[in-house]
Amino acid sequence: MGYNSSVNPGPPGSMVLKSNMLQRSLPPIRRDLQARLRRFYKKLERNGYGRGPHKLKLPIRRSLVLKDAFSRIMSANKQELRHGRLVVTFESEEGLDRGGPTREFFLLISRELFNPSFGLFEYSADDIHTIQPSPQSTLVDNFIDWFRFAGRIFGLALIHRCLLNAPFVSHFYKSLLRLPPALNELESLDNEFHQSLEWIRDNDISTVADLGLTFCVTENLLGNVVERELKADGSNIPVTENNKREYLARLIKWRLERGVQEQTESLVRGFYEVIDSRLIKLFDAGTFELVIAGAVEIDINIWRSHTEYRLGYNDNHQIIIWFWEAIEKFTNEQRLNLLKFVTGTSTIPYEGFLALRSSSGPPYFCIEKWDNPNALPRAHTCFNRLCLPSYATAEQLYEKLLFAVEETNTFGLK
Repeated sequence: MGYNSSVNPGPPGSMVLKSNMLQRSLPPIRRDLQARLRRFYKKLERNGYGRGPHKLKLPIRRSLVLKDAFSRIMSANKQELRHGRLVVTFESEEGLDRGGPTREFFLLISRELFNPSFGLFEYSADDIHTIQPSPQSTLVDNFIDWFRFAGRIFGLALIHRCLLNAPFVSHFYKSLLRLPPALNELESLDNEFHQSLEWIRDNDISTVADLGLTFCVTENLLGNVVERELKADGSNIPVTENNKREYLARLIKWRLERGVQEQTESLVRGFYEVIDSRLIKLFDAGTFELVIAGAVEIDINIWRSHTEYRLGYNDNHQIIIWFWEAIEKFTNEQRLNLLKFVTGTSTIPYEGFLALRSSSGPPYFCIEKWDNPNALPRAHTCFNRLCLPSYATAEQLYEKLLFAVEETNTFGLK
């Protein structure tokens, strides 16, 4: 059983996504999503996804998370990826993987693989809250294999019901699901270009003098202007009122994927090496983002209503009152850090706290009384359980809890 109790700020040079990337908005949850998702996971189970009998073992060194994960996952065949029971172990840290280390693994991978500092992805043009594949990723050694690896990570996270810290632009999820992008997704990227395409969409171009448009575009590649056809022999196909919808669809896709088409195709390829495309037809981009990335804004009232207490604690106990007062003082980022400390992931399932998963018993967030008032709080991540000492004052509880949450980063047994 893994739990957090020792101090380890993380390996030198480790990368952390900017905290303001957490403040993103997600679409509302449709009422039928839970039922459809239950059907999806039942289909996975019937097809043996993640059920074994063999294991997909991932021995991970914290200082080399990406290297170790890339080596093992890229060497696995489709059978192993789809059907292996994922078992994550961190070097020099005792503990059985009953969920906590696996969730921690996907969080660590997210923070490093998707970090713009690594070079595969960049912040989107409109803000620094979302990311997208970077045209400069060609400078990363073996960048095509790295994108294929990223696709496999998405697939494995979906199979094993883990969340990723993956704040991508909305059209990225459409690409992953092989869905056509929408015109409005260009607005924040290139407003002038967006307005031009809107005009073509909304007006009868047959009444206008020859616009000189064909199924061909020009782009600047390393200082050289080159032509790129949007379809076979596109330079010889004029755009008309009858075919303009096809032209707009191809042009939007080109603009959104400009410079990253090869990267995107490789990522999508990796994803479908892990997941059969027929199984994910129930998703649209918005719901898929919720299932993959979860929610990031924590509602304290909902959190509290889905919390259980053990070994003498209850909602009216003085320690518990002080605990929730401390949570009120926390920033949203600190609350997410506490969630990571206790559950192994800093995101919330799309269904909310009710859907937190543990290896056995009720999956709720749980606070357990621990008779060691001089110790820091500790957490059994396998069971979403916080062991909270009976501190003498509210100030002491706040300080001890905040220190444990911000400094602890291992699954070692002490």
